[in-house]
Amino acid sequence: QVRFVESGGGLVQPGGSLRLSCVTSKSMSRHYWLAWFRQAPGKARELVANIEDGGTTTYADAVKGRFTISRDNALKTHYLQMNNLTPQDTAVYYCHEFFPLTPLSDYNQWGPGTQVTVSS
Repeated sequence: QVRFVESGGGLVQPGGSLRLSCVTSKSMSRHYWLAWFRQAPGKARELVANIEDGGTTTYADAVKGRFTISRDNALKTHYLQMNNLTPQDTAVYYCHEFFPLTPLSDYNQWGPGTQVTVSS
């Protein structure tokens, strides 16, 4: 089974930054697509950013220009650098392998997530 373990969340003031990390137990082949998702209270889980095997990145409109996804296959880790955070970014953040043609409801083996709270 694949395990994803997220870390790096916390409480930050608006305008602040955080860097999330995700370590996977799976051998991180360079061919895997990876992603970050988030779920705010009372809302559905949503895709925040993904990175393809070739390094191409895609971002949700709400985070474009502020968040950066990256990966280190040798460390089996991928990252989400979050800058200029706003209260609307408050959510539990999850990482996962990304399957672009698979509905989110069909994903499994989620990690525990890491809480990000943006508040003054």
